[in-house]
Amino acid sequence: MNKKHLVGLAFILSLSQIAVAVAGDIDPATVPASKQVSNNNYLSAKEAAAKMQTLGNKALMIDVRTQAEVEYVGEADPVSYNIPYMLNDYNTWDDKNGRYQMSPNSGFLSKMEDVIKAAGLNKESTIILMCRSGDRSAGAANLMIKAGYTNVYSVEDGFEGDIAKEGDHKGQRAVNGWKNAGLPWTYKMNKKVMYLD
Repeated sequence: MNKKHLVGLAFILSLSQIAVAVAGDIDPATVPASKQVSNNNYLSAKEAAAKMQTLGNKALMIDVRTQAEVEYVGEADPVSYNIPYMLNDYNTWDDKNGRYQMSPNSGFLSKMEDVIKAAGLNKESTIILMCRSGDRSAGAANLMIKAGYTNVYSVEDGFEGDIAKEGDHKGQRAVNGWKNAGLPWTYKMNKKVMYLD
């Protein structure tokens, strides 16, 4: 390969690195199917925290976990609102998953529209969605994208992170995520942030 080709290759590689840096550090090709978002907008918990700090009131960070999860597991400090994507049905048991049945929140999109409008934002504004580990936030992001939102992100590692497959913390959510990254969070609930149906 001659010098001209090497310079051209170096230029192309630097452009691809810039594109990855702008889009985030998560390679969409490595995202598990359950966490995939149609627009490929993924953020790690650390990237989400940085983006919220940079954008301030020009963006919203929405926790899409259930109210019980927020109450008993904690809440990320910069969360704008808790709007569950799925709700627990405490009268129905899910034998396959060994827990209460979860069903889509039929009021999710309308509540999102309300809080986005109240914040003076629109369908082009930055909306960051976070759940426990990235599955529900991806589902919520895909729903919003279908509804015309163009700048929606899913926090791929979520609030609690992924389950460790080996080591001292095997079986625990200790791999990544908001809490494991040492980012600010609290057990103290804020009524103004919480979902009240």
